[in-house]
Amino acid sequence: MMYWRELTVNWGESDPFGLVYYPRMLSWFNDTEHELFRAIGYPIDVMIKNDRTTFVMGEVHFRFVGPVAYGDRVLSIIKLDKIGRSTLHWKTRCINAQSGATICEGLGTRVYAHIKEDGSLDSAQIPQEMRDALENFEAFKHLEAIPFKDAFAL
Repeated sequence: MMYWRELTVNWGESDPFGLVYYPRMLSWFNDTEHELFRAIGYPIDVMIKNDRTTFVMGEVHFRFVGPVAYGDRVLSIIKLDKIGRSTLHWKTRCINAQSGATICEGLGTRVYAHIKEDGSLDSAQIPQEMRDALENFEAFKHLEAIPFKDAFAL
């Protein structure tokens, strides 16, 4: 399962030499993942409000590969590599939408959790309906693939 979105590099997301600030790499991944959940019918804010569940970040690894500048268009791509009992394991890559050059890439693990009354978290099993939506994602016809085939080889 793979998902992507296009974004524009805002002022201050990279330095004058094109190095992307680490928090921006994480934010691009996070926002893309949240958009995916909204697209398949599981908006994170609604999960928190209605079910008192969410996905929390368990582990992340990102690395800068190549430059990007203010105003550049970027494709933020995520690929679901593995679904565990309560975890989602992602691969991610951001590429320059014009050249196809890789900007950054990484790995992320999310943990599905129930929010307890005191605000603490307990990991929980990912519901089967959510698993089905993630595993049958290609059935969502409104989310077509883009022609950068090499960029999708995560």
